[in-house]
Amino acid sequence: MEALARNQLALAPLGAGDLIDRALRLYRRHFFVLIRTAAPPIIIVAAGWMLMSISFRQIFIVSDRSELIWNIFLSLASVGIITAGYLFIIVVMGGATRTLVAHLLRNDPVTARATYAAVKARFWGLVLASIIILIFVSFMMYVALFFTEIVVIACMFAAAGLVNILPVWLVAIVLTVIGLCAIAVLMFGFFFLVGKIAYVPQVMLVEGKGVFEAIGRSFILAKGNARRLMAMTLFTTVATMSALMLLIVFILIVGSLNGFDATNSAEWPVWYTTSYSIIGPLSSIVLTPVWMLSLSLLYVDERVRHEGYDIELMAARQLGELPDVNVSSPLGTALYSMERKQPPLPPRSSGRVLDIS
Repeated sequence: MEALARNQLALAPLGAGDLIDRALRLYRRHFFVLIRTAAPPIIIVAAGWMLMSISFRQIFIVSDRSELIWNIFLSLASVGIITAGYLFIIVVMGGATRTLVAHLLRNDPVTARATYAAVKARFWGLVLASIIILIFVSFMMYVALFFTEIVVIACMFAAAGLVNILPVWLVAIVLTVIGLCAIAVLMFGFFFLVGKIAYVPQVMLVEGKGVFEAIGRSFILAKGNARRLMAMTLFTTVATMSALMLLIVFILIVGSLNGFDATNSAEWPVWYTTSYSIIGPLSSIVLTPVWMLSLSLLYVDERVRHEGYDIELMAARQLGELPDVNVSSPLGTALYSMERKQPPLPPRSSGRVLDIS
């Protein structure tokens, strides 16, 4: 069975469909382990959303000034907790990649303990890298939304001018096609830029590089990954939204059975508001491991395509790890050792006194 599992993980260049299929097969094989791995950061995010829903609701209800200030403070604190949770997700992704590579290389068991042990070894560096990634992604999202608004405004002005000379249905079809093409171009540009720093945590934990060196290394590896990264994101987003809609329907039914209007948020009790606010993070806890596995496989696939990483892993698996002889290489290592090297012992004295007189 172990040999069969190893053969099923044979490395080869992966397309978008192959990437998702391989991630789902790994997810099914290690379901409970991956859920335990993804649970801590998702629980932090859910706690932040729960605190925000309670405190933000109280801002519009309380009349005492001190309580108002306290709830505003809790709302701001909840934003920090949510941000910390998402940063933690990025950090854990690096540890998950190291666990996957160790499984491919040495057939090590896939465990949550191994992932978090790797994260602990490079925690603060991973936090810094995650902050840089989050800032960069947020800025790119702002730029994408800005250009999306420009496209929408341009389509509205074009519609106002064309409706006088063309049939309304033709104008609607033309502008819809133009708008969809513009959105597709913007999405491709967004993932093209965001994909440049997608592998920073993976490079840090698999190749042992520093934060800024890992950013440069990620830029080198990220060649032609925009379409696969976009397909992976769309798949996980649609799957997460599907799970979310099922939970929303369930909680609306619960609200109706409890005798209040579930569509009117002003009538919701605190327990219902809290439950409604955390269904989003809880729905993503099932599918976050798929995203983690997909990004890990995408990193491995980039190295297979550009550096013959499959041959390197095969050689390391058969011949063992190469000795550290201080040879620099533009390529990353198969899997760097996280054990601290002991300094060499000082030369032993022979006890003789040399007479130079």
